[in-house]
Amino acid sequence: MFLISGSASESIAHELSTITDIKLANIDNYRFPDSELYVRMKESVENEEVIIIQTTYPDEKIIELFLLLDACKRSKAKKITVVIPYFGYARQDKQFKPGEPVSAALLASFISIYANEVITIDIHKQHILDFFSIPAKNLSAVPIIAEYLKSKNIDLVLAPDKGAFENAKKAASILQCEVDYLQKTRIDGSTIKITPKNLAVKGKCVAIVDDIISTGGTMATAIKELKKQEASKVYVACTHGLFAGNAVSKLKQAKCDEIIATDTIHSEFSSVKIASIISNSL
Repeated sequence: MFLISGSASESIAHELSTITDIKLANIDNYRFPDSELYVRMKESVENEEVIIIQTTYPDEKIIELFLLLDACKRSKAKKITVVIPYFGYARQDKQFKPGEPVSAALLASFISIYANEVITIDIHKQHILDFFSIPAKNLSAVPIIAEYLKSKNIDLVLAPDKGAFENAKKAASILQCEVDYLQKTRIDGSTIKITPKNLAVKGKCVAIVDDIISTGGTMATAIKELKKQEASKVYVACTHGLFAGNAVSKLKQAKCDEIIATDTIHSEFSSVKIASIISNSL
């Protein structure tokens, strides 16, 4: 059995190899002068089970995953499992307007051609797993995020909207604290309206838990509202820290006490490591 690391998930692959004692395959990976990617398996994986680990973000990492899949298939691997820590394009999971693609379904169908099994982490919507024509399962990083938050003496876990409430409840159950959600209305891709709720947060430590932080608009608005209501500390935590554009600046300007993310997308805020939850599912 071999672990094969895509360049988007090298730290996860190395940690997983250490935990599981599964050997990391040696791979050539470089770009030609015109930026096209070259990959080559330097190990023989014929009749071997292989586990490819690759976040599909940004776009070039998707192409890299496809090349790794093809290389394994042509090398006659016995079984190919793909672990996708962050599944890009998951938010385009249906046609919102006529003429749009269903990007999540397209990506899933391509992966299904070559892989035998798929594992995702906190995928944006559970029904996306149905787009795969192979066995697919989703793992939750919420328990390990909650474990990290235990040292913060959290009094209240908040979801940024009702859709994220189930994850907030899971975290609150582990932290043994109160839980609620904020009233959110999305005006457009970068504008969020948070309807104030009197949450009795005065003097409390609050953690806002979500699956993705992208532009940071939702979180920044929520932090400001909570600080206005005199919360003593406000932490924001997510599985997937995209931090697009000036998201980090927004969160810091809103007086966030700590930004917490997992390493599904590596950043300076990747305080929570997910290799352990992947190892338990293999």
